[in-house]
Amino acid sequence: MSDQVVPNPDPPPAPPRADSGYWSRARISGSARCRVGAAAAAPTRILIAEDDVVSRTVLERTLRGWGHEVVVTRDGTQAWEALLADDAPSLAILDWMMPGVEGPEICRRLRALARPVPTYLILLTAKGQTDDIVAGLDSGADDYVTKPFDRQELRSRLRVGERILALQHGLADRVRELEEALGQVKELKGLLPICAYCKAVRDDQNYWHRVETYIAAHPSARFSHGTCPGCWKDVIEPELAVHRDKRE
Repeated sequence: MSDQVVPNPDPPPAPPRADSGYWSRARISGSARCRVGAAAAAPTRILIAEDDVVSRTVLERTLRGWGHEVVVTRDGTQAWEALLADDAPSLAILDWMMPGVEGPEICRRLRALARPVPTYLILLTAKGQTDDIVAGLDSGADDYVTKPFDRQELRSRLRVGERILALQHGLADRVRELEEALGQVKELKGLLPICAYCKAVRDDQNYWHRVETYIAAHPSARFSHGTCPGCWKDVIEPELAVHRDKRE
């Protein structure tokens, strides 16, 4: 059984102030400005994993009071299964000592998944020694909060997590855009000039080959039409001469 969570008494939290922080990112076509900050974003969906009923209730009510959607799990096994789901919360607060799977082990398993946008993980425990904090962070946790937690400290740490998640989502979007652009570049590079008359194909070294030979060596090639030097001399130049003679 984990230690009971008793929040330190403190005054009611002040209304969230407007966050003026922005980050900008260039896009392939145009540009976009993405707002970063918990105050500007929709309430974060947060998973909590706590086996002690009192601690779990206090934490759940605290988070719901701040406007968050809370997914409640009662042990490490439930938490692990919930974090594997397609709609898993992007942020999780995990008790260190739980039945089934302990918090640090969940952190290690999640980090091994190598997701494009990893879950932001906060360990919540009475273990407050330096060695414990180091062990928790080394397991893959992003942050560490000791019990009994201070409401204002926890809220500030959640805001840090929200900002980092916003940046990670923006970075993942940027990577997808670059991958799409790279795919378009490869597609354009795959277009090859083919003579409209004799169907010879020009390669990257400016040599012309019979179409059968080129297709045999490049089965995925796509073609655009051009004119090889031989057909230019034998076909195009005589036709141009005829047209010049007619105009004269």
